[in-house]
This record gives sequence, structure tokens and C-alpha cells, in this order.
Amino acid sequence: MKSKLKQIILLIGDIAVLYGALYLTLLLRYLDHVSQSDWTSHFWPFTQIFVFWPLIFYIIDLYNLHLAVNNAKFFQQSAKAISIAGLLSAVYFYLNPNISIAPKTNLLIYLLIFALLFFLWRRVFNWLLISRLAKEKIAFIGCNNQVKELIYYLQKRPHLGYEVSMIVSSNLFDKIDGIFTTNSVKDLDKLVAKQKISTIILAADPHQSSEIRTSLFACLPLNINIVSLPNFYETITGKIPIESINQMWFLENLSEGRKKTFNLAKRVYDIAFALLLLAISAPFWFLIAFVIKFESPGNAFFLSRRLGRNNREFNLIKFRSMRVENNDYRITEKDDPRVTRFGKFARRTRLDELPQLLNILKGEMSFIGPRPERPELIKDLREKIPFYQERLLVKPGLSGWAQVNEYHSPTIEDTLKKLQYDLYYIKNRTLYLDFAIILKTIATVFRQMGR
Repeated sequence: MKSKLKQIILLIGDIAVLYGALYLTLLLRYLDHVSQSDWTSHFWPFTQIFVFWPLIFYIIDLYNLHLAVNNAKFFQQSAKAISIAGLLSAVYFYLNPNISIAPKTNLLIYLLIFALLFFLWRRVFNWLLISRLAKEKIAFIGCNNQVKELIYYLQKRPHLGYEVSMIVSSNLFDKIDGIFTTNSVKDLDKLVAKQKISTIILAADPHQSSEIRTSLFACLPLNINIVSLPNFYETITGKIPIESINQMWFLENLSEGRKKTFNLAKRVYDIAFALLLLAISAPFWFLIAFVIKFESPGNAFFLSRRLGRNNREFNLIKFRSMRVENNDYRITEKDDPRVTRFGKFARRTRLDELPQLLNILKGEMSFIGPRPERPELIKDLREKIPFYQERLLVKPGLSGWAQVNEYHSPTIEDTLKKLQYDLYYIKNRTLYLDFAIILKTIATVFRQMGR
């Protein structure tokens, strides 16, 4: 079962628990039975607050399936989310003059019942998620670095619902407990049936081996899925496997002609939301600038040359978060002494990036896209990382798929990971994905503020 479907089931279950807890609250409150008028008078006011509860849960990270294998964090995050949602609900009920019910006692009872039902529902879901009952057995034909990475990735994340049951490869690495290994595709159909495999992932190229093609053909009557390693890797990790793609992959997947409508819609919402946020935040710009100049001398704004779409240079605008120095540019380090006290706060809350709304209005950036880098850094990374140049096929963004999945790190290994995320976004970008990244960015900012 795909992760998105599991998250949808979680959402539907949460909504059912929200209304189930309301019914039990009224049943407990009125003891004998809940009349139609009692239900109606409570249904609509509570529905108004229920609209925001799943959003709060999302921001607190309760739809992260990885919580299924971390009980302590699950209970901690759940308690935090329910407390925040309950507090905001109480404020809304008491400040809204159109609420005719007296919700004080009902809301308290409701929160207790909801918490009990929510923990029970989520514990059952989490158990099913990591149990062998819900797992899909898979096999790899061929073995390379991506296969090794995926095996480790899936073993660390049982909630994804995959169990690696078999590896077929002539260059096997050390055997892994619980995984059947063989160096031949002979009698592959019998092995697949015996191991109850439902999906075969091809790390080896069947075009170059008639033996593999023949063996796979014999598996067709078994009604199994056969997918390429790049496609499976992309689906599971949200990244593109650089080592497993070539120039043809870009020609087949990154045709800009198919994105004309999306690019137009994206530009419209970029302008609309940039103007809206500018109007809301403009009064605070003067206060931020004053605090920056008060704490350390120098300009309140910081301009940095960056490369945008199709190698076009532009000045990225930020509020200055570091002390002014005459030294040449060097990468910001953890606990960098140059960062001011306000600068630390501004970076955690992303306030330092507010001026980039101007870059968005000028068409140099978008809200969502790969983060822009300095020209000299890109020149260096082009020589070290294959296809790094291709991240410049789209406008850079205020936030991006890489930023909500990986923490910032200057190492080549982590830069490669970020490129894999960037290429995933470039290939799969849609308004839905943009909206998901915006919500993830908001959630990330809230989590960083809480540190």
C-alpha cells in the first residue's frame, strides 16, 4: 500500500474519531439519548473547529508514518497536537458570538474522550502498519549501490509496508538475515511463487540479458508487478537515483512543453501570494530593519549573487543575519559566531527570507523550487556531481522539496542528496506538490521554532 494512501486512511480515521468522540460526549452529557436538536446544535460549531484540527496534526507531524515505529515520539507529538487544538478551540468558542451552545464542560469532556479514542485508533493503525500482515514481499534482480541503499532504507522504515524477500545477482554483497539470495535467474518463476513475491525490481538491464528476459516472461502468469529500479527508488524515497539514470532519462521525463499550463498557473499564484504576504508583512519590515541595525552596524539588507533558471544571474535579497566583515565569503557553519542573536531567531523563523518576495515578484524566483546557489559554487559542483546543472531548468524557490526532506549540510554527499530531491521535484512538479511543500515548510518552521 502506497504511503499517500496510508496517510489518506489516517486522515479519514482521524475525522471519524473527531465525530465519534463528539457523539460519545453528547451521550455522556445527556445520559439517556442524544436528540436530533442536541446533535445539530453541537455538530455545526464543532465542525467549524474540526476543519483546523487535521491541519494542526499535519503541522505537528502526526501524518508522518515514521511515528508508527517510535512510540515515545508518537505520544509526545499527539499530546502536543491535542493540547494546541483544544486550546485554539476553546478560544474560538468563547470569542465567537455566533456560538449558541455553552461549550466549556462539553469541550473538556470531548477532549478527554477524543484523546482516548485517538490513541486507541492510532495504536491499532500503527500495529497494522508495521506487522507482517500488511507487508508486500519484493525481490531485486541485480545489485548495486542503490539496491543496498534501498534495502537499508526499507529495513529502517517498516511502516512503508515492504519486505525484501529475495535478491538475484551474480555480484552479491554480504548476505542479510531473512533475505533469500541466489546468483542465477534459473527457475525464477518457481522461486517467486515459493517466496510469495508480489513485486520484482529490476536493477539489472533485461535488454542486455536474454536469460533475464526469458525468466521474467515466465513470471507473467503469476500476476506480479515488474518495475525498474529508478521508478521504485523514486516512489519510495521521493528522490531520483543519479547513478541509475542517463541523458535519455532527462529527454523522456523533463519536457517543458508538458508544463506550460502549470507554469502559467504557478506564476499567477506566485504573484498573488507574494503581493498578499508583502501587504501583511510590510509594517514589520521597518521593525526588523531597526533591530538588525541596532544590534550590529551595516545595511539591514544583504544581497548575494545567485544563478537562476537557465543560468541567469540575479541578486537574492535577504535581511542581514550576520555581522558585516571584510573577509571573503565562507560557508556558514553550525553555531557560527558571525550570526547575531536576532539573526539566529530570523533564520529559525525564516524572517530573514521575507525580502525574497521581491525576487518572486520580479520573476527571478518562485515560492517553490530548488534553492538558488552562488555561481562559483555551482561551477565547482558541476564538476563533482553529475547532472547538477539540470537543477537550473526551473526557477529557484523560497523553499523546495529538498529543504523539507533534508537539513542543510555543505558536504558533497548531502549536496548529492539534495540534487536527487530537486530532480524529483522538477520531474513531478504540480500545484498539489507545491501546496504540500508549503505545508511541510510551515511545519518545519514551527518545529524549528520549538527547539
